[in-house]
Amino acid sequence: MFNFERLEVWKRSIDLADVVYAASSTFPADERFGLTSQIRRAIVSVSSNIAEGSARASRTDYARFIEIAGGSLFEVVSQSFIARSRGMLAEEQFKKIYEEAEELSKMLSGLRNYLLGAAS
Repeated sequence: MFNFERLEVWKRSIDLADVVYAASSTFPADERFGLTSQIRRAIVSVSSNIAEGSARASRTDYARFIEIAGGSLFEVVSQSFIARSRGMLAEEQFKKIYEEAEELSKMLSGLRNYLLGAAS
């Protein structure tokens, strides 16, 4: 087992990826290379950066990857707003993504603060 697999924040990011993939599967075909691709790449980036950061030699480097994961998560939220306003996401789907992203953001922030606090 890899060390990142033990992290609840990584597990939650995988769960949110499942939600985003399911929701974006109903986006119009002409969005396949647009918003569908963008939101999926952004959500995959969250768990990927958590995993990659865990392999870094220093806590400061690890914290930087957690920060990048947070940025990708914010992209997902922004893209969800666009998808909702374009009628591609139902309000219930949007709320699910938004609420899970909000919780995940808090977890990422806590991990980053822990890493930077331990680095001082």
